[in-house]
Amino acid sequence: MTTTSDVQSASSSKYRIIGTSPIRHDGVDKVTGAAKYGADTQLTGMLYGKVLRSVHAHARIRSIDTSKAAALPGVFAVCTSKDFPIIEDQVIDLAEAQGTARLMAEHVLANQKALYKGHALAAVAAVNAHVAEQAIKLIDVDYEVLPTVLTLRDALKEDAPILHENLTTMFRVERFSRGEDTGVKGNVAAHIQHKLGDIEKGFAEADVIVEREFDTETVHQGYIEPHASTANWSKDGKLTVWTCTQGAFAIRSSCAAILDIPESNVRVVPTEIGGGFGAKITTYLEPVAAVLSKKTGRPVKIVMDRKEVFEGTGPTSGTRIRCKIGATKAGKITAAELHMEYEAGAYPGSPVGGGTMAATGPYNIENLLVDGYDIVCNKQKVQAYRAPGQPQGAFAVEPVIDELAEKLGMDPMDFRLKNAVKEGDRQPNGVAHPVFGCREMEEEMKSHPHYTTPLSGPNQGRGVAVGYRWQGGQASTATINVNSDGTINLITGSVDIGGTRTSVAMQAAEVLGLQAEDVAPTVVDTDSIGWTGVTGGSRTTFDTGLAAIAAAEAVIKEMSGRAALIWEVQAEDVEFHDGTFVCSKNAEDKLTFKQLAARQLRTGGPISCSVGATSTGMGPIIAGNIIDVEVDPETGKVDVLRCTAFMDAGTAIHKAYVEGQMQGGTVQGIGWALNEEYFYHEDGTMANSSFLDYRMPTMLDIPMVDCVITEVPNPKHPFGIRGVGEAPIIPPLAALANAIYNAVGVRLTKLPMTPGSIMEALEAKKSQR
Repeated sequence: MTTTSDVQSASSSKYRIIGTSPIRHDGVDKVTGAAKYGADTQLTGMLYGKVLRSVHAHARIRSIDTSKAAALPGVFAVCTSKDFPIIEDQVIDLAEAQGTARLMAEHVLANQKALYKGHALAAVAAVNAHVAEQAIKLIDVDYEVLPTVLTLRDALKEDAPILHENLTTMFRVERFSRGEDTGVKGNVAAHIQHKLGDIEKGFAEADVIVEREFDTETVHQGYIEPHASTANWSKDGKLTVWTCTQGAFAIRSSCAAILDIPESNVRVVPTEIGGGFGAKITTYLEPVAAVLSKKTGRPVKIVMDRKEVFEGTGPTSGTRIRCKIGATKAGKITAAELHMEYEAGAYPGSPVGGGTMAATGPYNIENLLVDGYDIVCNKQKVQAYRAPGQPQGAFAVEPVIDELAEKLGMDPMDFRLKNAVKEGDRQPNGVAHPVFGCREMEEEMKSHPHYTTPLSGPNQGRGVAVGYRWQGGQASTATINVNSDGTINLITGSVDIGGTRTSVAMQAAEVLGLQAEDVAPTVVDTDSIGWTGVTGGSRTTFDTGLAAIAAAEAVIKEMSGRAALIWEVQAEDVEFHDGTFVCSKNAEDKLTFKQLAARQLRTGGPISCSVGATSTGMGPIIAGNIIDVEVDPETGKVDVLRCTAFMDAGTAIHKAYVEGQMQGGTVQGIGWALNEEYFYHEDGTMANSSFLDYRMPTMLDIPMVDCVITEVPNPKHPFGIRGVGEAPIIPPLAALANAIYNAVGVRLTKLPMTPGSIMEALEAKKSQR
């Protein structure tokens, strides 16, 4: 267990490349404007598309008259859901979630009902964006407006309007299993349950029990680049799509299913991506642009504006969570019970599965009952947002943990350490935990100067919280081409987010004895690489790294055979160390990687190795925060004075990138906690669909986030790596709630914790005196 400093970390110091901080390979392109993003796509003869969106949150679509739009000069085509084929339903695996082709098609273009304000209804392709904008205003939609279901409480009422007449509740004990159809109709799409031990017995053994209810609102991921897609459906039936996506193969599968064409006829070219955070996995524009291209015989580009991004794409879930935890006088947790309701939005598929698995993850709780519910309502269909579903769960559990510690007279970190999960303890689904650094990280938190240094003024408070997520594995493919100058081309299908190009390239360089700059990483289209999962779920450095390692090892095997031919020995007589091939029978026979690469054309031809790898899971990931705040009791304004982020990174492959993920996730969590929410009118209209009105934190709002990286190597990776992209967003929400309580003595259970809500709590506290 180590804490990184400005030098190479102890866990990674045994490596040459791992643990260093080389400059990212795509850095120059991105800072000079040379990188190509979705909206930068330009093709000969290209048309411009625009989408018409519903003005009602819940309405039956009687008819859509597109004749006036089609007649407008400059308009080449109009499409509605009737232009999609009638397809046989099928499950589409999107890695972070699953979807069905039928519901996905209805989401892309509404069929019989509009289910949220902003739901796409029709689209046009025109000679320019101005004409396209004019055209959609000429489309006449005849609506039958229906009652709106906006909140979880509304959706669960006995007389609640039903969004999907055929929807029944599926009961399951694993987040991705189909489960058992209960036959119960309503707005509850799924019920997930995890059970360990006997909670009645556990609560009977408790000396102290705390029970509270917590609410969070809908929030946006906050990516800067809007969605943009271009499609070209050629006369030979081949469809090419250029799009800003986190997963080219997920888009290929979705488009093929919705359009009822073979996957082999769909080529997806991923552009650079200006932020995703999970929200750019599913499809929105690609099938629409494809249909318009097929109708016109020309490429069609569609770019969302900011209002469309807010109103027409998926945020994360609003939630309602009841949390009850009991403990003995000695500070041992005896039982926990959680009731977790998550908004799915217009279609089933909230991240409630992630919430149920992770909420109590940092703690060894022998008696546990967690019930999670996936609930549809007339809001945008939710999508993943960095550690999907898990910040909401931590916001419910961590303040209760602090309150228990207070009632027991224990230091909050001592209470956490006393109940910290360890290897062999059971997860909520009963599976044993492998080794990870929960205790080690919490010990770092407790001993850190930020925790031990007294606060300096009145109305200041310090809050702590920890956050947990379980990381699954997916497949990736990597190809390595060896150049005659001894450099390599590393080809993958993983879109770069957070410097993953470089993080994966560093692993190949480590295996091959090269420098990071000797590796030229390239992200290619779906025709040019084997199947690769999405860049999401903190998986890319881990999973695609495994593929790169395997490809590098295959290169070494091939080159060892070449060296054996040169030295007239068997391949097993050739050893490879630190970038040099050595003959075990004659130590004077040596060739560096670059020397042997120069001879490849004379020893058997080009060297190229492609390997697909499927990981068996990265295991658990833990993060923590210590946050100091000052609360103005006259206005309720919260100032963040100091913030330290902690994390077990396994082995920090690139310290600067790990710190960047920790800082970015922490800042997003602070914004979620204090400022961010979708404001809805009663009719389902969003009132703050711009970055002016939807306020995210800036550098003026938050101090520099200090980072402490704990390193407990992951046994499931050759270099001990863990995913780091998501867990940092989990603890800030709860840490801030605990800090505010410690500053002014009010426990806030609803997000965001705005000045207004703090003043209400302070007034309520005064009235109780």
